[in-house]
Amino acid sequence: MPFASSLQTDKPNMIIDTHCHVIATDTKKYPLKPLFGKQSAWSAEHPLDYPDMVAADKAAGVAKAVLVQASSAYGSDNSYVADSVAAHPELFTGIFSIDVVAPDAVLKMKHWMGKGLTGMRIFTSGSTHAEQETFFADAAAFPVWQYASDEGLSVCMQMRIVGLPLLETVIQRFPKVRIILDHFARAEAAEGAPFPSAAPLWALAKYPNVYLKLTHRPIEQSVMGQSTPRAFLGKAVGEFGASRICWGSNFPAAKPPLPELIEMARKALDFLPQDDQDQIFYKTALALYPALNNN
Repeated sequence: MPFASSLQTDKPNMIIDTHCHVIATDTKKYPLKPLFGKQSAWSAEHPLDYPDMVAADKAAGVAKAVLVQASSAYGSDNSYVADSVAAHPELFTGIFSIDVVAPDAVLKMKHWMGKGLTGMRIFTSGSTHAEQETFFADAAAFPVWQYASDEGLSVCMQMRIVGLPLLETVIQRFPKVRIILDHFARAEAAEGAPFPSAAPLWALAKYPNVYLKLTHRPIEQSVMGQSTPRAFLGKAVGEFGASRICWGSNFPAAKPPLPELIEMARKALDFLPQDDQDQIFYKTALALYPALNNN
């Protein structure tokens, strides 16, 4: 039964989740092959298949969702994300991951885009891989960046703030690619305003094609030490504008249930005007992933 037949784009308090993960219970059909050889604890301990994601979204009031390839479970095999989107195109769109320096990288992009996936993610560092990789800026990856630019494909970067100066060289070379920094590139906020350790993040605000993804990680940072949500998240909005920030739950990688993750974000952003909140909770998502306007 379809989750929704249409999407109203002028509804206050609407929610589009731009960052959630699905893990198949059938490991024979969808074998695990984690990137860098280490499976994430969350995908092993509390996986969530797409039927349960549909139920969770419906219960939490999420209108649409972007399924992000779980690189720490499946590496570059995006089959389960693609099959999940195919099963519920009225609810989901999906983001694939590939080896961006492989000789056939652009062909792989075309393959997964042909399966209905409408965004790409480059996993360069994370909970299963502390080192910040640099391959995304290699010349071998330039054909991927160029194809993303040509096709209007949004690219999520899973990385740490130490890698942002190198990313800036890619941004300058490919100024039309919409680049989304997952989790604010794990910027820290405990030192308080003006958050000097996040300077590499603020430095990218001058590029209009750079976006921020607001998940529980920056929200949790915003209440650390000398920081407050109004100070840290307010600075992010001040630097980038609400139209370049989108919300994502990181469910179920994040431990809290989906309704709690939504409430966490609502509370953290309650200092903003309703228009800015709506921009972050769904309007930016529609700009980054136009497929969400369909069905």
